Amino acid sequence: SAQATDVGVNRATPALFATADTPPKMVALGEERLAEMIRTIGLYRTKARNIVALSRMLIEQHRGTVPRDREALEKLPGVGRKTANVVMNVAFGEPTIAVDTHIFRVANRTGLAPGKTPFEVEAGLEKVTPAEYKLGAHHWLILHGRYVCKARKPDCPVCVVADLCRYGAKTAPTELIAARAEAAAPAPLAEPALSRRPARRARP
Repeated sequence: SAQATDVGVNRATPALFATADTPPKMVALGEERLAEMIRTIGLYRTKARNIVALSRMLIEQHRGTVPRDREALEKLPGVGRKTANVVMNVAFGEPTIAVDTHIFRVANRTGLAPGKTPFEVEAGLEKVTPAEYKLGAHHWLILHGRYVCKARKPDCPVCVVADLCRYGAKTAPTELIAARAEAAAPAPLAEPALSRRPARRARP
């Protein structure tokens, strides 16, 4: 999420999962201790409260296992559609597309799947993404938004789809766009060589 970076999460999870890697262990760990262990993550107190609460719900309603159902996932404390889609995709291999702030920006900025809400963007991406790419699509779009199509200073000159992007046409150097268009254009057909008549010999 916007409040939890990969760096912060990766610093917290090894020690956490070594201590509590099941719902019963999370409940036993408790909200205060859990909060201390995930301090490197934004909104860690809120996340700790939700994790303990959803762990209890998993035990009481799902026999301690994570349900393979988006509707059931969204009923868990702190789990919205984006998180449910991530779980469905990563844990269960379902071709869902989770729309975070990066994907929302990329989809609207490029014109790939414009929408006013994450749900509208998700629906648009579902329509335009070929089936064979849906499983990895949101991972690729997140990386593109994080490192190239950034919020404040998009790096349009190095973008591999700048020639297809309506935003890139406004920001990328004219020479770069022209060069890419020229490179993408089919090579002109070679003109046939003109036949030449043999030279006449001079009369003596």
